[in-house]
Amino acid sequence: MAKALEGIKVLDASRIMTGPYCTMMLADLGAEVIKVENPGSGDETRQWGPPFFAGESAYYLSINRNKKSLTLNLKHPKGREAFLKLVQWADVLIENFRPGTMDKLGFGYKAMSELNPRLVYATVSGFGTTGPLRDKPGYDILAQAMGGTMGVTGTADGTPVKVGVSVADIGSGMFITIAILGALMARQHTGRGQYVETSLLEAQLAWHTYLSVGYLNAGIVPRRLGTAHPSVVPYQAVRAQDDYFIIAVGTDAQYAKMCEVIGLPELAARYPTNKDRVDGRVELLAALEARFATQSAAHWVAMIEAAGVPTGPIYTMDKVYNDPQVLAREMVTEVQHPTIGSFKMTGSPFKLSDTPVRIESHPPLLGEHTDEVLRSLGFDEAEIADMRATAAI
Repeated sequence: MAKALEGIKVLDASRIMTGPYCTMMLADLGAEVIKVENPGSGDETRQWGPPFFAGESAYYLSINRNKKSLTLNLKHPKGREAFLKLVQWADVLIENFRPGTMDKLGFGYKAMSELNPRLVYATVSGFGTTGPLRDKPGYDILAQAMGGTMGVTGTADGTPVKVGVSVADIGSGMFITIAILGALMARQHTGRGQYVETSLLEAQLAWHTYLSVGYLNAGIVPRRLGTAHPSVVPYQAVRAQDDYFIIAVGTDAQYAKMCEVIGLPELAARYPTNKDRVDGRVELLAALEARFATQSAAHWVAMIEAAGVPTGPIYTMDKVYNDPQVLAREMVTEVQHPTIGSFKMTGSPFKLSDTPVRIESHPPLLGEHTDEVLRSLGFDEAEIADMRATAAI
């Protein structure tokens, strides 16, 4: 069966999270991805642990499946020669070095697009390739802080809190993937590739949506509300007798049903509209939590859910990955690895009816495919041996 991106060739000169996350998505969809790494050390995340499994870090393993690993010294003439051949081979090149690095190496967009006019050249940086912060190092926590995410995350009386997963890194990886796919579609009409970029900072701003519209047009600066929603009440974590659970009341009708089933119909009459509930947020939540404190979270979730009102438990990882719905959606997958053996990882969120995602290969060992890739580029065995002896690979 064909794959959605079958025939698309990706030269992955990125490392750490953002670029590798993008190229894993492209690889899951069927693109051929060659990951270029430094000889000896490779992608920095190979050393980011614990945990490690047979010497491979969980961090690296989580975002590098379905790829081939080629080691190249880009400062060595033979390493540069091989890289330029890969540029001519590729449909897409992605890099996430600090702005200007690829130009200094001689692999910037202008030079590479002259070599391969059909190339889609993708760049992800911390703060963008223009502007006063273009040279500032990009890290997820900096982007969350300076992009406003930490300003709206955490409790009102507590410290700012970063999101528990790398939303700036992963978000920019997702956005650059979308930009790459758009550029590939445009190439079908123009015959030419183009330069596409985003940054960790811009990925955070793109998620502001209604928060930024409220500020830009009315000067409303959003505040930290913990799990609460600035515009919808009740829509947050609430505490029961033994634990927290989530209520996500989206309509007045849902709210009235919830009040009825929990035995507080007077709250429905007192706060009939969402505006009433937003205005009376503090008093309403106090009344609800006093009621919820009388029974377990599981009790209330079952009762409220039976009434058709959105609610649910708050899972830790051990519960998430044993949840029947997660398993039914094939979000746990098992991969065979040459040194680890069988290991499990998160499945793909992409569900395509005619070109389904297939996880066909393990996250590669460092340089595992070096000889194979070089042979495909026309290097013979003697040349490959010489490149190894002279530290070109």
